[in-house]
Amino acid sequence: MADTHTPPASPAEASAPSAPRQQTIALVDDDRNILTTVSIGLQAEGFATRVYTDGETALKALLENPPDLAIFDIKMPRMDGLHLLKALREKSSLPVIFLTSKDEEPDEALGLAMGADDYITKPFSQRLLVARIRAILRRSDLARTTPEETGHGDLPEPVVRGRLRLDPARHQVTWDGKPVSLTVTEFLILEAMALRPGVVKSRNQLMDAAYSEDVYVDDRTIDSHIKRLRRKFRAVDPEFGAIDTLYGAGYAFADG
Repeated sequence: MADTHTPPASPAEASAPSAPRQQTIALVDDDRNILTTVSIGLQAEGFATRVYTDGETALKALLENPPDLAIFDIKMPRMDGLHLLKALREKSSLPVIFLTSKDEEPDEALGLAMGADDYITKPFSQRLLVARIRAILRRSDLARTTPEETGHGDLPEPVVRGRLRLDPARHQVTWDGKPVSLTVTEFLILEAMALRPGVVKSRNQLMDAAYSEDVYVDDRTIDSHIKRLRRKFRAVDPEFGAIDTLYGAGYAFADG
């Protein structure tokens, strides 16, 4: 019989840092060829993948066992990507990238307004998709780490503006001590305003704060994000009024 005893680890082995956690990407698309191709490509880049061919199945799985990021096709049977995102956003701030076709610009705008973090148009290069994924994960990954894992000295200080507390390292927000769940994009828009309270931020400035350079969104998308932010804060404080609209100019955070 083979000896199955494992010798004790040497001091060097015992003190060696653990391997970084493998990040998981969920893919939702009714095109099995795209699922297979993208999944293999992401695995080659070091990601774990889960694949789903319809929105209804994906929704249950995403809520029960959330990945680090999800990629949705817009056009799917049973439950399309927009309906999947709407249902997901009722319970989760999971980062989401949309896959769209060139003739789906209205859907792209609607998806971003509903809380998607980015979109990429088919056909696309694997290199571009990976770059988008890594950019979004960089913005949200620290929310999953502990201070001990990161090191206190490396963490940006929380931003406190009256009853608002923003923790950029964790992407966590509280109002009067009550948690408010925001998507990465919503957080970045709020942070851009809260860092300089009373200063009007134009829609273009808020776009620059929240989106990658090669993603264009129109004014209505920023307006939709502001409406979602207000709605979420009013869910914990019906009297919330700290985001001011300056018609024709933009938005400002009222410190207080």
